[in-house]
Amino acid sequence: MKLDILVITVHPDDAELGCSGTILKHVALGKRVGVVDLTRGELGTRGTAEGRAEEAAHAAAILGLAVRENLGLRDGFFKNEEYEQLEVIKAIRKYKPEIVIGNALFDRHPDHGRAGDLINDACFLAGLRKIPTEVEGAEQEIHRPRLLLQLIQDYYIKPDIVVDVSDVWERKIESIRAFKSQFFNEEYKENEPQTYISNPAFIEIIEARAREYGKYIGATYAEGFTCKRLLGVNNLFDLR
Repeated sequence: MKLDILVITVHPDDAELGCSGTILKHVALGKRVGVVDLTRGELGTRGTAEGRAEEAAHAAAILGLAVRENLGLRDGFFKNEEYEQLEVIKAIRKYKPEIVIGNALFDRHPDHGRAGDLINDACFLAGLRKIPTEVEGAEQEIHRPRLLLQLIQDYYIKPDIVVDVSDVWERKIESIRAFKSQFFNEEYKENEPQTYISNPAFIEIIEARAREYGKYIGATYAEGFTCKRLLGVNNLFDLR
């Protein structure tokens, strides 16, 4: 299946927190968007890996994803080494996306930065013909995405580009709240320990960040991304 955009992130809910608005906007434009979660998030303090898989499927339906899969790498212990690189390379070659969005290259959670580096390296390596990969016995064609963007997650990072997500904001929040075990939810208030992200103020922080990014382009809400290379446009009037 050929995708226009592939979001590769380490934990189920990273895509929703970081770029679900951008996903929703491009799905509405007729683009095929998918998500590959690297791990099942099995080390999360709240909930279970099985429960998070159900929540991820619910979020995928809200976002209108063409596909969502999980590579099952070890949460907390995956490395940016050959085995993990090959698994991500296989996913990139399988879906042949034009654009990949990955984790932040540096963040509060060490998995985020390590995953960001892994995704960055795999995007390059996926274009090398002397790295053979197979899926179900069939040799894969090489593919290198034309653009790789990184999320801005917990740490504040000045974005290189922002996307107006004002018109899909409520559905973005709905996709985040699909992960009811992870974020503030009365059902889990007494049964699960409170965490950094289950604090009711956490969603307010997500909103505040989006409002700040939106302010600079005259939008109510925006999502920000970084890029390791220069970005260009054909027409200056496409810029805000």
